[in-house]
Amino acid sequence: MSEVSFCQTMSFNAADFKYETVNHENGNATMVKFAIDEKRYSPGDVVVVLDGEDIVFHGILGKIEDGEAYAYDPKGSLLPATVQ
Repeated sequence: MSEVSFCQTMSFNAADFKYETVNHENGNATMVKFAIDEKRYSPGDVVVVLDGEDIVFHGILGKIEDGEAYAYDPKGSLLPATVQ
């Protein structure tokens, strides 16, 4: 018996994307935390953050807890790291 699973892609405009940097490299966020609708999304879904036509963050949702999701883009992130 095989399990069928679905993943979906959520996209955000970089100018409007509210996030907190969890990890960063070279001034760019490689792991972010942001508010999410836990009933609509699940781990394994794809996160894309766009600046115009350019992709500045492309990652996968890792975990979701307490209404916040964690997404990781280990390579190629151009999303600026937030200052804590």
